[in-house]
Amino acid sequence: MANNKIIIFDTTLRDGEQSPGASLTTKGKLEIARQLANLKVDVIEAGFPVSSKGDFEAVKAIAKEIKGPVICGLARCVKKDIDTVYRAVKAAHKPRIHVFLATSKIHMKYKLKKAEDEILRLAVWGVKYAKSLVDDVEFSPEDASRTDKEFLYRVVEAAIEAGAKTVNIPDTVGYAMPSEFGSLIKGIRENVPNIDKCVLSVHCHNDLGLGVANSIAALQNGARQVECTINGLGERAGNASLEEIVMAVKTRKDIFNLGMGIRTQELYKASQLVSRLTGIIVQPNKAIVGANAFSHEAGIHQDGILKRRTTYEILKPLDVGVKKTRLVLGKHSGRHAFRERLKKLGFDLNEKEVKRTFEEFKLLADKKKEVFDEDIIAIVEDSVRTVKERYHMESLQVSSGTGISPSATVKLRFNNKIAEVSSTGDGPVDACYKAIDGATGIKGKLLDYSLRAITGGKDALGNVTIRVKAKGKVISGRGSSTDIIEASAKAYLNAINRLMYKLGR
Repeated sequence: MANNKIIIFDTTLRDGEQSPGASLTTKGKLEIARQLANLKVDVIEAGFPVSSKGDFEAVKAIAKEIKGPVICGLARCVKKDIDTVYRAVKAAHKPRIHVFLATSKIHMKYKLKKAEDEILRLAVWGVKYAKSLVDDVEFSPEDASRTDKEFLYRVVEAAIEAGAKTVNIPDTVGYAMPSEFGSLIKGIRENVPNIDKCVLSVHCHNDLGLGVANSIAALQNGARQVECTINGLGERAGNASLEEIVMAVKTRKDIFNLGMGIRTQELYKASQLVSRLTGIIVQPNKAIVGANAFSHEAGIHQDGILKRRTTYEILKPLDVGVKKTRLVLGKHSGRHAFRERLKKLGFDLNEKEVKRTFEEFKLLADKKKEVFDEDIIAIVEDSVRTVKERYHMESLQVSSGTGISPSATVKLRFNNKIAEVSSTGDGPVDACYKAIDGATGIKGKLLDYSLRAITGGKDALGNVTIRVKAKGKVISGRGSSTDIIEASAKAYLNAINRLMYKLGR
């Protein structure tokens, strides 16, 4: 049944949920299943129903509600397993029973304690029994990549003869190399006489970081179903990543010439949903859906991107559901990206002013991991536009220590008047900020706080950079002192003065 359409079999809710700490509730599974349907995956493996009552109920709920994809459940070649899957998926518009049985020598000897002939008999029985319940049956010879090839050919042929519409070849422990796994798929196609009567599938684990590479090698050698998961979740090091396989095939049409029904614009949303519900964070440098996948900081890269996006991006962010390319301003950024950001922020500066502000930006970038737009606005206001100090700090007294409640008293001068306010807080900085709020009548919400030593030694000068939201605006503030509490208070007051400037007061 080899053709030019790839069947995307998502096993996030079964193998993906087997990631340590990734247990999902029925409600969570349903929410992910709805998104997988929006993504237009072809098959959803909703769980392993016999494993628990909760898993059974989740698979049953998905089978009843989700329309579009095939709804599948996993079973060993055991009557109880198969019966349980059937009860769970029978309400689905397109139900599938997926039976598996280990075929490698190490699994047969140590796990199953059965000989080849008995394994062959059980595989045939499992497929036939499942076939008596539903029309769509899939069979997997577990640990296929470490199975004797001649025996594997026999098992695959027998499973197809017994009625399996899909035969899946798992690299269960991620042992195979891409060239080796591609040859295995090619060998099955060449040595199993009835292979054209089924869809040849693969399920690759990522123990050596080769799950996606092995899946792609299989596609190039005739496999037409790929079993994968959102964010590459799964046992141990995980499974082949759905988003990486899909976008690799889509991006390199010149090599694959294969079609899919996936709505790729839903990939990022699916990734974020799975991450949120499982509690497993997507690493920033994760391909396709990581926070840095469409972010650029290096000056050379930013310059190229600004001139022509395809110089450093082979994918369009919108194609995977990401709003736009992100040029991160940091210590590696160049003048071109900085000038473009100034324009976007509404500043029309001459070359001399750009040079001056860029130098200030570089100094700040050495102190902070990322420079925000509010920081740039503050730099411009400091270097080019003078921000009048509406509020001036006359004095600051702070009391803090073990066993006492932190308190602060601040005395501010405003319009030749003095305001003195005392406050307590969770810590000395919090107490200072609350006292300043009381003295100015402006309540700010701290969004970002960064502290860095400017000089060395015990008497090092500390520089505090903050972002604050107040009066519906986000402003940046900076302050320096050998006393970090004083530096923190100066930064907060600096932000309030910038706010007054913005409000025209």
